Amino acid sequence: MKKDIILCGVGGQGILSIATIIGQAATQAGIYLKQAEVHGMSQRGGDVQSHLRLSTEPIWSDLIPIASADVIISMEPMESLRYLEYLSPEGTVVTGSVPFVNIPNYPDETALQSELDALPHVVKNDIEAVAKDCNGARGANMVLLGMAAPHIGILSVEQLREAIKVVFARKGEAVVEANLRCFDSPTHVS
Repeated sequence: MKKDIILCGVGGQGILSIATIIGQAATQAGIYLKQAEVHGMSQRGGDVQSHLRLSTEPIWSDLIPIASADVIISMEPMESLRYLEYLSPEGTVVTGSVPFVNIPNYPDETALQSELDALPHVVKNDIEAVAKDCNGARGANMVLLGMAAPHIGILSVEQLREAIKVVFARKGEAVVEANLRCFDSPTHVS
């Protein structure tokens, strides 16, 4: 079994934390993992993307071929659409639905939503609002990971939960619990 995942968003939104958690879960599960280096500005405001490949068999390349990604996990809609060429015909886009307008020529929001809605497999939600409802204002990335968890498949929800505990342990129990609340939020589907 294998899963090829494109992670994307804007620097400062928590995409790298999602990659770290998935990587931790894969390592704990004994699953092969390759991650391409992060491209883009990981500083707040720049676009960020990475290829993450998980498999029960050895992986020879860290790059996902065009039209082969099983899942695109994106913090915001424009970034998810930017990498559609990598998505397989059966693949799923899991994205935050509210734009992070960080450039002057950001596309029209209605057009973005229409393009997303035209995709055969898309899961989207206002992840910032869900995080606030969970009392985890900085946990939008964990809401997104919770939305994506069923589509990752090669790792169980419980394996991802355990990885969240490990990754955030040094920040204290309150931070771990806030992130788990966001990950477990029952309002994942728009």
